[in-house]
Amino acid sequence: MKIPSRYTSPGVPFFIPSTETVPTVQDIHTALQSLAPDTLAEPWDNVGILAGSPAQPVHRILVALDPCIALAEQAVKRNCDLIITHHPIIFRPIKALHTNTPVGAFLAAVIRAGISVIACHTNLDSMAKGVSNALAQGLGLENIRPLVPSAHSCADQCGLGSIGTYPHPLPAAELIQRLQRFCAPEWLLDAGNRPESISRVAVCGGSGSDLAETALAQGAEVYITAEIKHNVARWAEEVGIWLVDAGHFPTENPAMPLFVQHLHDLLHSRTWTIPIELAEQEAPLRLLWSPTGS
Repeated sequence: MKIPSRYTSPGVPFFIPSTETVPTVQDIHTALQSLAPDTLAEPWDNVGILAGSPAQPVHRILVALDPCIALAEQAVKRNCDLIITHHPIIFRPIKALHTNTPVGAFLAAVIRAGISVIACHTNLDSMAKGVSNALAQGLGLENIRPLVPSAHSCADQCGLGSIGTYPHPLPAAELIQRLQRFCAPEWLLDAGNRPESISRVAVCGGSGSDLAETALAQGAEVYITAEIKHNVARWAEEVGIWLVDAGHFPTENPAMPLFVQHLHDLLHSRTWTIPIELAEQEAPLRLLWSPTGS
């Protein structure tokens, strides 16, 4: 077959559009633009096809929060040829690729096995049914909207974080019980004044300490996120908002099964019947000690 010159020009990846019912990595990435478009990603982020061949046919997909060597091993064992992660395996520019490092070992393993990798990071955070929206839904909030609306136009509401309300004030203890059931965190940390009852809650799955002031400005009585900074915790004591830190992995991972379902529906709408599996992952941080010794 003669390759058109536009696919063989210097600096242009070799890619022939798929004409068969089995989609390619590029086909999957293109389809994702209607669900979690790359344009929703923050300017500092790195999303899209990060490893592998865009022209590779896709027969089985593995979805996970974190790219790590154990994930690559799962993908090989399950005969997956595409991994879609939330966190990007390549985040900062790589000056050298050494296979005795976690990033190098992961990339070497997937490339050796013919597995491609797509990252959906802050674009998955900001999509209308993204990470924080899943957390807000899991806590039973209503009238949910983005905490920081996206600058990009969306058919639905897009943006970072979520804020919503309860139709009737919810006791703080009940909110914590809902958080424990939905996120199953190893621990919960809090700062600021704990109210007796709560009507408006802001959330941001993952590291969202920098949005605490935004949550307060929008009337949230509690802000649930992860990796709350020391100075932000001290600030909360002064301004009266209640901050709850439930951990990075626990506040994001519950969105992964929902993303699998959204992805399944998306591919089904294009008549692509591809198994999509959810990887087995656990939070990397564990509670080592508590005052009760538990």
